[in-house]
Amino acid sequence: MASVLLPLPQLSVLFDYRRSRKESSFPRAVNNSNAILSNSTNANHFLRRISNFCETGDLDKSFRVVQEFAGDDESSSDAFLLIREALGILLQASGKRKDIEMGRKIHQLVSGSTRLRNDDVLCTRIITMYAMCGSPDDSRSAFDALRSKNLFQWNAVISSYSRNELYHEVLEMFIKMISKTHLLPDNFTFPCVIKACAGISDVGIGLAVHGLVLKTGLVQDVFVGNALVSFYGTHGFVSDALKLFDIMPGRNLVSWNSMIRVLSDNGFSEESCLLLGEMMEEGDDGAFMPDVATVVTVLPVCARERQIGLGKGVHGWAVKLSLDKELVVNNALMDMYSKCGCITDAQIIFKLNSNKNVVSWNTMVGGFSAEGDINGTIDLLRQMLAESEAVKVDQVTILNAVPVCFDESLLPSLKELHCYSIKQEFVYNELVANAFVAIYAKCGSLSYAQRVFHGIRSKTVNSWNALIGGYAQSSDPRLSLDAHLQMKNSGLLPDGYTVCSLLSACSKLKSLRLGKEVHGFIIRNWLERDLFVYLSVLSLYIHCGELCTVHVLFDAMEDKSLVSWNTVITGYLQNGFPERALGFFRHMVLYGIQPCGISMMTVFGACSLLPSLRLGREAHAYALKHLLEDNAFIACSIIDMYAKNGAITQSSKVFNGLKEKSAASWNAMIMGYGMHGRAKEAIKLFEEMQRTGPNPDVLTFLGVLTACNHSGLIHEGLRYLDQMKSSFGLKPNLKHYACVIDMLGRAGKLDNALRVAAEMSEEPDVGIWNSLLSWCRIHQNLEMGEKVAAKLFVLEPEKPENYVLLSNLYAGLGKWDDVRQVRQRMKEMSLRKDAGCSWIELNGKVFSFVVGERFLDGFEEIKSLWSILEMKIWKMGYRPDTSSVQHDLSEEEKVEQLRGHSEKLAITYGLIKTSEGTTLRVYKNLRICVDCHNAAKLISKVMEREIVVRDNKRFHHFKNGFCSCGDYW
Repeated sequence: MASVLLPLPQLSVLFDYRRSRKESSFPRAVNNSNAILSNSTNANHFLRRISNFCETGDLDKSFRVVQEFAGDDESSSDAFLLIREALGILLQASGKRKDIEMGRKIHQLVSGSTRLRNDDVLCTRIITMYAMCGSPDDSRSAFDALRSKNLFQWNAVISSYSRNELYHEVLEMFIKMISKTHLLPDNFTFPCVIKACAGISDVGIGLAVHGLVLKTGLVQDVFVGNALVSFYGTHGFVSDALKLFDIMPGRNLVSWNSMIRVLSDNGFSEESCLLLGEMMEEGDDGAFMPDVATVVTVLPVCARERQIGLGKGVHGWAVKLSLDKELVVNNALMDMYSKCGCITDAQIIFKLNSNKNVVSWNTMVGGFSAEGDINGTIDLLRQMLAESEAVKVDQVTILNAVPVCFDESLLPSLKELHCYSIKQEFVYNELVANAFVAIYAKCGSLSYAQRVFHGIRSKTVNSWNALIGGYAQSSDPRLSLDAHLQMKNSGLLPDGYTVCSLLSACSKLKSLRLGKEVHGFIIRNWLERDLFVYLSVLSLYIHCGELCTVHVLFDAMEDKSLVSWNTVITGYLQNGFPERALGFFRHMVLYGIQPCGISMMTVFGACSLLPSLRLGREAHAYALKHLLEDNAFIACSIIDMYAKNGAITQSSKVFNGLKEKSAASWNAMIMGYGMHGRAKEAIKLFEEMQRTGPNPDVLTFLGVLTACNHSGLIHEGLRYLDQMKSSFGLKPNLKHYACVIDMLGRAGKLDNALRVAAEMSEEPDVGIWNSLLSWCRIHQNLEMGEKVAAKLFVLEPEKPENYVLLSNLYAGLGKWDDVRQVRQRMKEMSLRKDAGCSWIELNGKVFSFVVGERFLDGFEEIKSLWSILEMKIWKMGYRPDTSSVQHDLSEEEKVEQLRGHSEKLAITYGLIKTSEGTTLRVYKNLRICVDCHNAAKLISKVMEREIVVRDNKRFHHFKNGFCSCGDYW
């Protein structure tokens, strides 16, 4: 056939002419693609046009052009190869754009041509196209239709299943290939199969595949090696992954990224960061610069560990390498800054991002929600709704926003979110419904939680867990136990989360019997292997005061993590055993566990309860060395520790040195001034807080009321209570009222105190009645005292302190017969009063003294020095105040008893064992008596010492013959 010579060789002219012509008006010879496509210039132009159409998304136009040439089975080899290349470009574009309809048209076109349908390359690309479009079934059909199948096609169908996470099908095809053909897997087959082994979490098959890799000699291939590293990392075999990584002969950037991700995903945050640094160093493989995958792997590590410094460094690399233009990197940066508490930085990145997707918005919503910023969260949601053309709110948006509504006061906002979710039918999503169940319960709206729960059509274990967990945290934890029974009756079995919630409920109820039943279920069902379940069991026994059981369970743990150590240490502290808490802390350090912020807070808490200023200072030095003082919670613990050890000046220094003062730090400092009776400083700080700091909360007012209480500022205290309600909209709780009642009682205004107790919205607790009885004793109000004592005997019939207070009231009035009756009643009930006990810390060691103790080491030395002291202070006007002795004895016997008071013994011992000018710090378990108070004032002047005494009410700073309390305590 003669070729047709075209006057213009440019194919663009041909294309335009073809679109406009009628079939009858052009010679048939134009279908001869040999003539048109044999010219290399034409061929290149042809492929460029096809590529351009594909890049602009005009696949139909590209298809029509190719279709006109593809039907000629008699075309030359060069023309055929060109058509095949064009179809390959079109198939790849269809896959990228997930345009399966166009892909099917191409497949049909190929199938209609004998030469094209027998072309291995095109058949392989068709299989891959269907995989990219998310249709592995079409990939399989195309594969099955092939008469003969080569390794590329087997790999393509295996990759199709792998790409679409159909991992069992991957293994099925792999087994068929190696068992029914003579083909050997290559470095493309194995990565897909290894990924499938990780996907189905089958270590055994994975190990078998690794063995096959060794047999085929592909273990040194970088792609296979990368897949194996990821496989072992996915299953937690970090050391095996590291060994493979170390022996890889030629690592690429993917190798480094895979190993960094393995370390990150398995909690080895520090090691993953070190490996990143190693990757960027010049080595045998050369230095590798981070790519997008590296950045989005390392940033979550920074977020998890709150490593803002490293996060900013990674941000710097991203900017330098122009990776920050990538949307996935932008979103990861926002997430990192949000989780590191730098919400403003996250906001800046968000605002500068002109290409936001739903992940961007969700990340920002989650950031505001995690900060507890209800206004920021809701405002951002409204902005997102306003831009609904570009991006739509989805279930993740709601899941990120819901946690911000954590309080009863935020119930209206929660209901608003709920209404929107109902309108958009998000509530039919199980995760969203469960989130609303849990958050309604957390807000105290159990009826709404139940309503949402009953609206869930198909309730899963997670649905029940949301309800049971919500009930466990509510004011009525017993409901969680009832829900658990209903769950079992529905045929569902509890999982680890369920039992953790049940244990939490039992802990709140302090029900050891029910807790042991849950523990039994855990043991029978092998749930103890879960660390969180085991820690919940420990927490149960801690809350129930069963510390021996806690010790046994802790010793039985094979792998004692930092969290488990912290749980036990905190448990001892909560149960009033600070010495044991510190002992366990020392064991933890010797065990090789590095203390964290929570550990240090426990240490400071223990030092606050013990006379351990020296240990507290050592702990403070440790916190400074490890840059922990910037942590708001640790800073508060340090301020509180110094205040409770009598070093209020040091508390003030720590507070003033804080870069950022949180509400908690202001509260800790105000409370510190309050317990030291320094009302002027407390009120001044409170006023400064209102001007420059965060808004005062209920704890702030408790500190201010405490200061007014210990300084006798009655009018100011009542004004602040009223201001709390009227100006700040805060509801006083029992602690606030207890402080006000104590303040009125201390001032002798017992009727007013009783009136406040009667007008409270809540029923007064034993602490309030105990305080009233104490002041009835001090002010000798027998009638009220007897009435209050009667209430206490009903509320706490077995508490010795109540009987002792009534006995002392009678003794102060000389009613010795009544005293004997009360003491006889205590004897019959086997109740014993707490003996007066004092402690003093000397050179890091604590010495204790009990009232009347005569057989302690150094007693004769103490007795001798006291005789000298008594003579000196006698000359200054000291006279024993025998009214402090609540026994029917002679005056001489009473004076002798006063000499044996524990605080006198501790002060005298401190004078013996310390050098001149050293401040003495004494701690007492009971209220300091009038006689000891008078003696301590004069001793401070005679010996030129400052003496700090902390009793069970407040601090007394004795100096130059005066006390900081102004004799008002």
